[in-house]
Amino acid sequence: MSRLDVDALTAIDVHTHVHRSVRAGAGTEGLDDMLSSMSDYFGSGGVPGYTVPQIAAYYRERRMGCVVFGVDSAADGDEMEPTNEEVAELAAENADVVIPFASIDPARGAAGVRAARRLVEHYGVRGFKFHPNTQAFYPNDRAAYPLYEVIAEYGLIALFHTGQTGVGAGTPGGGGIRLKYSNPMYVDDVAVDFPEMKIILAHPSFPWQDEALAVATHKPSVYIDLSGWSPKYFPPQLVQYANSLLREKVLFGSDFPVITPERWLSDFEKLHIKPQVRPLILKENAVRLFGLGSGGAEPAR
Repeated sequence: MSRLDVDALTAIDVHTHVHRSVRAGAGTEGLDDMLSSMSDYFGSGGVPGYTVPQIAAYYRERRMGCVVFGVDSAADGDEMEPTNEEVAELAAENADVVIPFASIDPARGAAGVRAARRLVEHYGVRGFKFHPNTQAFYPNDRAAYPLYEVIAEYGLIALFHTGQTGVGAGTPGGGGIRLKYSNPMYVDDVAVDFPEMKIILAHPSFPWQDEALAVATHKPSVYIDLSGWSPKYFPPQLVQYANSLLREKVLFGSDFPVITPERWLSDFEKLHIKPQVRPLILKENAVRLFGLGSGGAEPAR
């Protein structure tokens, strides 16, 4: 199996979504409608949805690494598609550019905790994505703590969606999605209770940008990814902190496929980021966070 060749990469995108399965007969009911709604929200002109091999080919062509994941929701059915196992297996086949994360809804309880441990020990996942809005939980809900205990035990990363979401945006009642769950201050409690666990606050956290900056500056284990927004819309305080206090804790993320790395990087070029800070955001901070050595890195076991 090939390894992630850090030296050969120009950037590492820490936030990409897998929407489609390679397995015959995998259900896509409602997926096209969801992607169409997301496309309208992000103004991306149509979002086809990608499998892991397609994402790998896309990023390999651009000499970039990427973190891939789906989003689990216990309310949607018995198992997400594509499954965490599929994502991890296909990531292993494309390990020169792909880093696998898993997603487990805390509502799955003890079964979810067992699945998390299995995914770490047998599939080599490097972290877990949580989406408090679609999973309808506050990150500091003690029901989620057994999952965090597994993540912390193995020294992996917990990535939390924060701020407004494109899921359900513009639909009646927001499709039932409640924004209240994604205030990053709820993640502050998690950072206190799991001080060694690395945490990524995903996205500029509108309307709670200042809260996200406060948590990331106060808690050594908390990072911010810049996905889900074109850099030309970044709040000025986010740019200020990225250039200064958080220069080693801010990460490139696109939210592919709703925002492509080309679109993100084109606008990032026009952003007032110090020249010495740009390589930190685009790659070097992720290399340190993920423990990627020069010349390559093996998946954690």
